[in-house]
Amino acid sequence: MKENQIAVVVDECLDRAKGVKNNGAHIASITTLSGKSYAGKMFIDATYEGDLMASAGVEYHVGREAQSTYDEKWNGVQVGVLHHKHHFGAVKEPISAYVVPGDPKSGVVAKVSKESPGEYGAADKKVQAYCFRMCLTDVPENRIPFAKPDGYDPKQYELLLRVFNAGWRETFAKFDPIPNHKTDTNNHGPFSTDNICMNWDYPDASYERRREIIQEHENYQEGWLYFIANDPRVPKEVQEKMQTWGLPKDEFKDNGGWPHQLYIREARRMIGAYVMTQNDLQKVRKTPDSVGMGSYGIDSHNVQRYITPEGNVQNEGDIGVGLKAPYEIAYGSLVPKKGQADNLLVPVCVSSSHIAFGSIRMEPVFMILGQTAATAAALAIDGNTSVQDVPYTKLRERLLADGQILEYTAAAKAADGKK
Repeated sequence: MKENQIAVVVDECLDRAKGVKNNGAHIASITTLSGKSYAGKMFIDATYEGDLMASAGVEYHVGREAQSTYDEKWNGVQVGVLHHKHHFGAVKEPISAYVVPGDPKSGVVAKVSKESPGEYGAADKKVQAYCFRMCLTDVPENRIPFAKPDGYDPKQYELLLRVFNAGWRETFAKFDPIPNHKTDTNNHGPFSTDNICMNWDYPDASYERRREIIQEHENYQEGWLYFIANDPRVPKEVQEKMQTWGLPKDEFKDNGGWPHQLYIREARRMIGAYVMTQNDLQKVRKTPDSVGMGSYGIDSHNVQRYITPEGNVQNEGDIGVGLKAPYEIAYGSLVPKKGQADNLLVPVCVSSSHIAFGSIRMEPVFMILGQTAATAAALAIDGNTSVQDVPYTKLRERLLADGQILEYTAAAKAADGKK
């Protein structure tokens, strides 16, 4: 950026209502809420939400497709499917969904949806859960104790207390160690940092509503930490261990040790020239025009927490299916259908099914696809053509020259079984 004297503009929000000026299928310029306009030959929407893509009139999807839409086993509502250990089946006894256990008239306990979970395999508009990926430390002189958030209500964590009382003790299983006595902390278990059911409207929400959702997630997660570290009903051994942890003073210094970015695992997904599905990832079909690769397993966090017919709590939507080998990602999944936007590339909200995106959504893959998008944009400008009509042979040649890996070939085994 410095070499080419390119100005970087931050803290600007797209005017989603009237900020995208189109000449037919061509984006001419964008305008932010502050009134600044930017014209360009090519545009890349590299956001987690896909606001430019949506505002430009490109077709997209929010939620889960039915299994029948793309002939996928792991898409749609997955009632009864319990992968990993992030569900109430991992607890030794059933957990009642009601304030007074077993009494529906007493009301539903906090953080449980009253909605029906839907039929197995059916489509819905619900989104897998978000959380903040925290960095914590157990070094006393660098530790900020967990504070009580605004509006803290211990009743919000009643389910967690019931899980503890049932003997569950895996609170710290995803305090993954990183250097300098710190962690990368992620969700683990039936009631953890994932704020299940509380983000369904986020993808299409206004900026104001998104800020409310983000703040609610922060309050929930800070309250989760504070509850475990301070509520006298929490098992002593769990509480004492949580009290050894805190936010690091030397991380996110301008935000009190708290990460800035809510983990937007999935929001909008483009329905583009090619839709990546489970069948691409599992190599049931051959993926055309590879521009990069992914390798993470087919994965989704929980989408909802609901009441079973027996009146108990259960989570739904958590999927974890391993892959036998890395898979190719099609160039068509980065570009809109012809006639919708001919100078837009979308390397994050890529054209994929919900369950395929569960693997593609890894940041290293976004970096790979970001390089591809920029390369394709340059070739489209040089060739005076649309992104849909960039010659794949030229794109492939340049990507390979730049070190992009487009196919995977397993190493052959010798006769003695050694590679």
